Amino acid sequence: MSAARPWRAPLLIALAVVVVDQLTKHWALNALADDHIIEVVWTLQFNLAFNSGMAFSRGQGFGPYIAVAATVVIVWLLISLRGGGTKLGAFGMGCLIGGAAGNLIDRMFRGDAWLRGSVVDFIDLQWFPIFNVADIAVNVGAVALILNSILVSRSDAAEPSDDDGDPMLEMR
Repeated sequence: MSAARPWRAPLLIALAVVVVDQLTKHWALNALADDHIIEVVWTLQFNLAFNSGMAFSRGQGFGPYIAVAATVVIVWLLISLRGGGTKLGAFGMGCLIGGAAGNLIDRMFRGDAWLRGSVVDFIDLQWFPIFNVADIAVNVGAVALILNSILVSRSDAAEPSDDDGDPMLEMR
């Protein structure tokens, strides 16, 4: 990742996530209308659902508050991109930003009033809450950032210290 533009890769990943998320939701709205269900394999099926709450359909009716919180998180993540980081960290940030933005777009524009829209979900395993591409990206991004944090902390701990344990060097 370029040190001069640490934000480029995460933003491109985020843009790709938003585009794929919105295209798949558009497909779901058209192909799964009128309670049409497409069985794919084993328990996986495509089944249209709308979520006005948060994860796992909890907090129904709190959509506007969730949208504001998502906006704050996206802005905070965008600001934190200035610091650079690892490729895994950039990937995780891009996935997280793209997933949050994909669901925020639904909340902003898929309802009868500003920020009162419902998130379009359609990937149904039948034994897990129905989700979408943005949800996958948020989870993959979170796992990537956690793994990145572990790897960076282990790498920092493994680097030899230049101070040879001299307490006077720590004070400078």
